[in-house]
Amino acid sequence: MTVPLPGSQVRGSQTGKPIMALLDLLGRTWALGIIWNLHSGPATFRELQQRCEKISPTLLNTRLKELKTLALIETKHAGYQLSPQGIDLFEIISPLGRWSSQWAQALKEESKS
Repeated sequence: MTVPLPGSQVRGSQTGKPIMALLDLLGRTWALGIIWNLHSGPATFRELQQRCEKISPTLLNTRLKELKTLALIETKHAGYQLSPQGIDLFEIISPLGRWSSQWAQALKEESKS
């Protein structure tokens, strides 16, 4: 599988529209989870593997390479961390986390009645 670059063919778009490239990336196993877990700060490979509920090393390595290629994460002395673009992306998806918690609570309350 190739890295979903804007302007190149990706799942759902032959022309590689930027939004389709992003959705292709975020739809890949653990891509969004890695971004989500790095928002709390830098992590070494092993620390990130723990944060990601023991993702396989092979899959983690593949996703890290993709996210680095797409300039969403970078490596520094403290390990992997979100790049400025990655931080911007997290700020966009963060409200989904709050919404999903409210949704889960509403479903829980609904099932009780």
